[in-house]
Amino acid sequence: MKHMNRRSFLGASLALGAASFFPAPAQIARGANERVRIGAIGLGVRGNEHIAAFRKMDDVDVVAISDPDSARVDASVKKHELSTVKRFADCREVIDDTNVDAVVITTCDHWHCLAAIWAMQAGKDVYVEKPLAHNVYEGIQACNAARKYKRICQVGMQQRSDKMQVEIKKFLHDEKSLGAIQMARVNHYMPRNPIGLRQEPLEFPATVDKNLWLGPAEDMPMYRNTLQYDWHWSFNTGTGEMGNWGVHVLDDCRNNVLLDAMEFPKRILGGGVRAGEKDGGETPNIHFVYFDSGTIPVVLALSTLAMKDSKSAGPHPGPGSGYIAYCEGGRLEGQRGSAKAFDAEGKLIKQWKGDSGQWDHQRDFIEAVKSQDNSNLKGEIAVGKATSEWCNLANIAFRCGKPITEERAATIARAATGAEKIWGEALESAQTTLQSHGVSMLDSEVVCSDMLTFDSETRQFVGVDSDKANSYLKRTYRNSEFTVPEIN
Repeated sequence: MKHMNRRSFLGASLALGAASFFPAPAQIARGANERVRIGAIGLGVRGNEHIAAFRKMDDVDVVAISDPDSARVDASVKKHELSTVKRFADCREVIDDTNVDAVVITTCDHWHCLAAIWAMQAGKDVYVEKPLAHNVYEGIQACNAARKYKRICQVGMQQRSDKMQVEIKKFLHDEKSLGAIQMARVNHYMPRNPIGLRQEPLEFPATVDKNLWLGPAEDMPMYRNTLQYDWHWSFNTGTGEMGNWGVHVLDDCRNNVLLDAMEFPKRILGGGVRAGEKDGGETPNIHFVYFDSGTIPVVLALSTLAMKDSKSAGPHPGPGSGYIAYCEGGRLEGQRGSAKAFDAEGKLIKQWKGDSGQWDHQRDFIEAVKSQDNSNLKGEIAVGKATSEWCNLANIAFRCGKPITEERAATIARAATGAEKIWGEALESAQTTLQSHGVSMLDSEVVCSDMLTFDSETRQFVGVDSDKANSYLKRTYRNSEFTVPEIN
């Protein structure tokens, strides 16, 4: 294949900084009336939503689709009446198609960066769903690829395209309406059902090309009931709820509270457990994290475990899925599509109503593809990479966790410098939910890391438990065909 040659040509080129924007377009900008031809890679629920959205645009054509599951390909053809569209199992066929200008990638997490890099190497612009990266290494390479090959790349964090975000930032930072921001909390409390536990490994459906579905992932036995979607809860193919919904709410905080000021947190402390009914998942359904950003401390609390005999995923302040900026003169509570500000006495003083970004995010991508100018992208790959990295580090902290002994508990409780109160509340919430299931926070399967230190210059952990933490920065690849290349 032609693409095999392109993919093997990595070259030793000018090193480009991952956070810098490319200085000039790689292709001649299209005229206002020219059409953009889209190839869709990945045909799950989100992939079909993207196809529907792009097909509503007068200047966009969906010309190719691909998925390793032929049943999904057939279903998308029927759903969207795509009888004339090219259809493939292998995403490389879409990427190699000279009639495709840009691709939208809505695969499993473990495929995001490799598919994006291949596409950018082939001269395609890319819209890739969140989280950008399955691990820190891959996010860095994908961003480097966008700079090296001078491609447009938008990450699917669509709430950034909600116009209310500009107003919120002005309220918090320009007008300083609530005074200085002291700390922030990020919440995601939404129950999920267990995914089942099989005695024998799950077999791939006859409609699925196993080699293409696995791609960069290892060939490991799966003991859940279904192949699709529940790949989220395996570290081999997914990033857990942290990379599924945590990335959205954490991105709102990074955008509106931290103003994207730091790519990596300086230190991180995190832990949790997968509790409740035993199933085939391994990512935590209770996850608590402290981020030392160097300025405003951030606490993230995530629970998808319903309390016993309750529909609640645990007690919490503020929105069930959103963030709270605690300020000198009050607080701001934000979530997808709305926000509220309260004064120091708890009185509501201002409200915002948004549209969650809706499909403006996709429209901005098309405009950038046509102009070959990424300056108006709200989810440009650099910010998508940074939020993805925070989620990756949160998962690493959990994977470096150790049982919480009574002696360690006191140290952990005091560790969240500048955010002790909200850190304590997050731990108490986890304890309340776990106690309803008869699980103790102490001397149990619940784990918490020691404080981990991350060097943003070397992009490596240093100090305590650094060897183990660094082992999770990059995955083990199944074979050379599906290895994410290092892009210099």
